Amino acid sequence: MCKLCDEGKPQAHSGSRRNFMKVAAATGVAATGLNLFTPRPAAANTSDAPEGGGQAGRRYIIRGGAVMSMDPAVGDFARADVLVEGKKILAVGPDLSAGGASVIDARGRIVMPGFIDTHHHQFETALRSFLADGILINDGSGSPSADPTYYEYILQKFAPVYRPQDVYINELFGGLSQLDDGVTTVHDVSQIHHSPQHSDAAIQGLIDTGRRAAFGYFESAGAVAGNRYPSDAYRIKRQWFSSSDQLVHMIMGGEVYLGPDSLSQSWKIGRELNLQIAAHILSPFGIRPTLDALAQGVGGNGDTALGPDNLFIHMTGMSDMGWQGVKDAGAQVSLAVPIEMNMRHGAPPILKMQSLGLEPSLSVDVECTMTADFFTQMRSMMTMQRMVVNQMVLEQGNFTYPNQWPTPSGKPALLNVRDVLRYATMNGAKALRLDSKVGSLTPGKEADIIILDATAINVAPLNKVPGAVVSLMDRSNVETVIVAGKVRKWKGQLLNVDLPRLRRQLEDSRDYVFSKAGIAQDLFRG
Repeated sequence: MCKLCDEGKPQAHSGSRRNFMKVAAATGVAATGLNLFTPRPAAANTSDAPEGGGQAGRRYIIRGGAVMSMDPAVGDFARADVLVEGKKILAVGPDLSAGGASVIDARGRIVMPGFIDTHHHQFETALRSFLADGILINDGSGSPSADPTYYEYILQKFAPVYRPQDVYINELFGGLSQLDDGVTTVHDVSQIHHSPQHSDAAIQGLIDTGRRAAFGYFESAGAVAGNRYPSDAYRIKRQWFSSSDQLVHMIMGGEVYLGPDSLSQSWKIGRELNLQIAAHILSPFGIRPTLDALAQGVGGNGDTALGPDNLFIHMTGMSDMGWQGVKDAGAQVSLAVPIEMNMRHGAPPILKMQSLGLEPSLSVDVECTMTADFFTQMRSMMTMQRMVVNQMVLEQGNFTYPNQWPTPSGKPALLNVRDVLRYATMNGAKALRLDSKVGSLTPGKEADIIILDATAINVAPLNKVPGAVVSLMDRSNVETVIVAGKVRKWKGQLLNVDLPRLRRQLEDSRDYVFSKAGIAQDLFRG
């Protein structure tokens, strides 16, 4: 069901669907029962969408929008055009000549790069909102936040019972949901690799979503018997990711909390395969001394060091030594601010990053606790940082006239809307080694573009483009989504998606996972 292959544009995933179907038949995945590979009818009238978008030689032009390129060399335009040919951006500017190219009318719209999510556990889509009150680990308090919790329930009870078909529908539905929200790229961090069949199902789900993705090959949550992590990375890379020019690529998961043997082995494999190596780095699980050892070049079994190939998630509760090691190595940092604040990961370390001259990318983390909406990620980052800094500034005074409104001195700069837009686009591209391809509307880059409705009742009248996107907009404003030149959402509707049928499959998966895990479904628990 790889849509690009079906449309006569073969992708280099080495017979992926054939291999996946063989595995499914051999292991009882029941792919046919779920109709996982049946072409889906379109859910929207596509007559106005540019035909052949993403195909070599096919052109269309996005005309008359307020263009926010996220590239200082290109600039921003109150009214301009974006010319696309095949999967790439040809030109950005006012009154472009496009010959007979199809036209997307963007008057009254904002045109900008798609959002990039650098850390998302998509296998948990069926568990949405289950853990809205929960924290990371049971703290013994007996409060509603202490039971259920993420570690004990999501990773230890639910995750181990997932079948390959559960992995597939969770990946597909979660990916489509974010595509609808304008997130054109994701790093999927699904600790669900109980077997090669589970891994293949996750990859197929990412491919069939039709958006750009990094497949994160992490461990088997619950250490399910028979899992082949991390050694199956060699097969996965060879079978699915033989080309460097694919919509989906691979990242090696190398969790430091799995112990020194696993750390050394997974990082060694990742570097042998020339993959990025990603890991959760956060306050619990004794991670601080582990990161310190890595910063000194003696991590794992004494043979592992930090490098520019590292992508670290959260970075809460770490020492100055650990932070300096991350900076010196040129490693990337992904922050999931709403989750970090909500689940007791520790305070999001944006002030520490500012003090070191570093910038994060943004990520969703887990939908069992919080929305995957990227407007929420930007607003949360900005308001959290400004709340902390504003209070620091106020406390420089004495809350009494004439010293109740002091001039800031020696405090971090307040984040602004352009900062968090950069975190959500270009910084995400850099974090996933995709900045030469996407992250900005730069001629020569691939056309990952979103068109946002600024005439809508929650935005009009438009007074400031960056401010409108960050402070006012939500999913309802995402009108058109384009990935590698191909229109995936048009006039507010995902294309070629039978959403009711997919929702039923997701609900069936949810029912199975709850039942198998022995957890009663209760819509008003808490």
